Amino acid sequence: MGRFVTARKRAENLGASGAGTEHFWQMIVSSVALAVLLPVFAFTFGSILGLPYEAARAEMARPFPALVTALTLLVGLWHFRQGAQVVAEDYAHGLPRKALVIATVVITYGVLAVGLFAVARLAL
Repeated sequence: MGRFVTARKRAENLGASGAGTEHFWQMIVSSVALAVLLPVFAFTFGSILGLPYEAARAEMARPFPALVTALTLLVGLWHFRQGAQVVAEDYAHGLPRKALVIATVVITYGVLAVGLFAVARLAL
């Protein structure tokens, strides 16, 4: 039955990995989100730099700086994971490819967990 399906029909709306269009749009959306979040984060976090510890902690205890920091971590690391996965899929093959993708996901979520924990500790 599979021999009657044309190459175009198999590849339509998929791309080489089977989810290329979806992945592309995720990267575009996260890029746009970062284009908005990074300047807000820079101005918010930049005003905290150089403050004494207690003043910086009090500033991070406010909802806006804590949310901006958490969102920047979340979106930035999501974007990083997607991009690093593309690099691993493009340049590695076989077992090293699988190991790199798994390592990328594990490291990204580990850094995200530590970062969000730090923000929560400062904010609460």
